[in-house]
Amino acid sequence: MSVIDGQVTPGPGGLCQKGWTAGELLRHPSRLTTPLLHGAPVSWDEALDYVASRIRSYEPDEVAVFGGGGLTNEKAYLLGKFARVALKTSQIDYNGRFCMSSAAAAGNKAFGLDRGLPFPLTDLRTADTILLAGSNPAETMPPFLRHLEGARLIVIDPRRTPTAERATLHLQPAPGTDLALALGLLHTAVIEGVIDKEYVSERTSGFDDAWRVAAQWWPEHTERVTGVSAADQRAAVHMLAGRSYILTGRGTEQHATGTDNVSAWINLALALGLPGRTGSGYGCLTGQGNGQGGREHGQKADQLPGYRKLDDPAARKHIMEVWGVDWLPGPGRSAYELLDADDLKAMLVFGSNPVVSAPRASGVADRLKALDLLVVADFVMSETAAMADVVFPVTQWAEEDGTMTNLEGRIIRRRKALDPPAGVRSDLELINGLASRLGAVGFSTEPRVVFDELRRASKGGPSDYSGITYERLESEQLHWPVPSVDHPGTPRLFLDRFAHADGLARFIPVDHRGPAEPPDDEFPLQATTGRVLQHYQSGAQTRLIGELMKAVPEMYVEMHPDTASRAGLASGESAQVVSRRGTVTAVVRCVPSMRADAVFLPFHFPGDGRANLLTNPALDPTSRMPEFKVCAVRLERVCDES
Repeated sequence: MSVIDGQVTPGPGGLCQKGWTAGELLRHPSRLTTPLLHGAPVSWDEALDYVASRIRSYEPDEVAVFGGGGLTNEKAYLLGKFARVALKTSQIDYNGRFCMSSAAAAGNKAFGLDRGLPFPLTDLRTADTILLAGSNPAETMPPFLRHLEGARLIVIDPRRTPTAERATLHLQPAPGTDLALALGLLHTAVIEGVIDKEYVSERTSGFDDAWRVAAQWWPEHTERVTGVSAADQRAAVHMLAGRSYILTGRGTEQHATGTDNVSAWINLALALGLPGRTGSGYGCLTGQGNGQGGREHGQKADQLPGYRKLDDPAARKHIMEVWGVDWLPGPGRSAYELLDADDLKAMLVFGSNPVVSAPRASGVADRLKALDLLVVADFVMSETAAMADVVFPVTQWAEEDGTMTNLEGRIIRRRKALDPPAGVRSDLELINGLASRLGAVGFSTEPRVVFDELRRASKGGPSDYSGITYERLESEQLHWPVPSVDHPGTPRLFLDRFAHADGLARFIPVDHRGPAEPPDDEFPLQATTGRVLQHYQSGAQTRLIGELMKAVPEMYVEMHPDTASRAGLASGESAQVVSRRGTVTAVVRCVPSMRADAVFLPFHFPGDGRANLLTNPALDPTSRMPEFKVCAVRLERVCDES
């Protein structure tokens, strides 16, 4: 253990504090154990009958489903099928849209295929250098650090995070300037002669178009925009020559230019000749428990199982045959657009807490309040569940079987260890209960049966699971695609060719545009948000654990001491952080390593401590990712009414 800026952090590769305390939730006194109808306990049959009767009174596209990146593959698959077959609605998306969607879009553009890491995690141990763009795994996934121990780290982050403390080189750009920095590094790589010209010629296309943009970003110009010195830019590029990996995280992805940001980092990786080779590469670090699998099996607005596109006639035909239907709805709206829609009558929420986690959270809460019917499946009374007309208590990780897919595309068995409390059912049983009441068939409650159907549905798709069985997972490590039961899996993608028809990776020409909401005289600072070690996502679960709340009990805002002084604030005082969308009350933490033009807020707290009261819902035009990571704010003192 070590202490950095007052925070306890594990040693490299240590256990995650959230993980070793997770078992406390399974029998927590706040655990939901009976369905609730307008706040009153009712039987499962009464709750299911009520929801089904209300749903039957609406038109299909007046009903929406909002899923979660923590759901098992089986749940995610059946939820997408439920929406399109039982509800016949196009209105389904999930909270993973707020997570890896920009990296997924950029990966598909560049490589023709998206898998978080197209190589095994263990490959990172052979690297000379690893660049982390917008990722803080020392707090978000500490066990991952053991794979980084032998490499020199370049960390790109506006904050000096615990991960940055371990870096050989920390580049600290202004929030919202990630793309400019990536362009500057590509420019430097070309001018300094570090690029792999043979690789670029033989394995890629589009370099000249990308270079025409990067040619304008000489180091000194990049320094003026980002604040990262020209000397540090040159040092980073030379460190990346050799066995290197470039890995992106939410810090560079959660922007209205998130897809372009990631494309710029992929362009740098391609110029250096990293992807598609053993011992080097590009990858995206997933953020939720099933962040990879959750985006493959159909709970996205535009997607069918096997990572197929919903608007692809061949994909639709295949899935209709598997599901035994002759019609499917078309693509729907993305997550924020769904949560902000004013033409919905009902929404079913599974494994998500958008009242805290969505951008412009107060507006989202108002939309949910205006629904005729809000249904939430959860195991604690989250802020969203507290608003619901109907709440269903569902099982958790130790109480169910299933599979997850980790960030390297490896499918992992989840095995039931405990029986759930009396009155608690699985999401599969909930989906089955609603589907049967709506007259739909083919919704099994058994994870193994659902997985076997998922295998058939994914067959021939980009993420092909057809060769994976529960039995094989008992003894084998299988990375998709696995197109047959005798196929060994694909731990390393792209070694021979990329997934585009011509086998080449694509450089994507992108240019820096800056934040959707730049600072001005009224809102002179930039706020960025993120996770801390002790809490997870909206905090609905971790805020129930005494050990975690003792470590980080309340909302806070980090700022440079000079920033605090200019606002008339001191460390330990309460401040108001104000944006065009709302106001957050938080305790001031003065951190000398912070940039003087930026403040940081964790997004785990409810009420007037919700960081997402501030955040900008401006959307990336490709991924539909909101701009969580930068918005214009000002600081105010909290008035003493006494």
